[in-house]
Amino acid sequence: MREIVLDTETTGFEPAEGHRIVEIGAVELMNHLPTGRTYHQYINPERSMPKEAFEVHGLGDDFLRDKPVFASIGRAFLDFIADAPLVIHNAAFDMKFLNHELSRAGLPTLPTARATDTLLIARSKYPGSPASLDALCRRFNIDNSMREKHGALLDSEILAEVYLELVGGRQPDLVLGGAAANPRPNGQAEIVWRPKPRPVPLAPRIMADEIAAHEAMVAKLGDAAIWSKRG
Repeated sequence: MREIVLDTETTGFEPAEGHRIVEIGAVELMNHLPTGRTYHQYINPERSMPKEAFEVHGLGDDFLRDKPVFASIGRAFLDFIADAPLVIHNAAFDMKFLNHELSRAGLPTLPTARATDTLLIARSKYPGSPASLDALCRRFNIDNSMREKHGALLDSEILAEVYLELVGGRQPDLVLGGAAANPRPNGQAEIVWRPKPRPVPLAPRIMADEIAAHEAMVAKLGDAAIWSKRG
């Protein structure tokens, strides 16, 4: 199944107040594994960047001035996501802005039900616990040290890792045995995602007294114990 993990950056909180999207980042997943395909676009919001938004995103008027407006990139964005389900953290916010921009550009809008909200999943799985992207990175030991400023592509890449943990963890053996790059019909190489090793191995959960108790029990059972046969 193809899914698109998506994030946007904006000039503010409400499109009805004239705020616009300034950046879109998206990561493609296939069967819950990143394929290496991404979408990233800076956008001229056709308005000034408020000071508060600049401090969060680090994107200023000078940087955005020569970037394309949404109307000129909206079709390419829709072509990338195609009909795939969307995975978004706090989906209501991003969907509100995306549909506002799509409507302004005369393009088809996106049904709200098409988005899976990782914020709601996290709150359901861990009620009462912080559910921000940074908090979930800490929970799952995901490195987000590069996240000094909010960036749509970086945030979508981090969210993809968080999402995989929320839905049950990674399944790296699904891609084992394949080549590093599989040829596509058009001759282009398709990158196959490989899991990175954990920077710090997980600590063993079996305590010394538990090991001693198990060995004592096996000794009482004698040579007929299945554990003794396996060595």
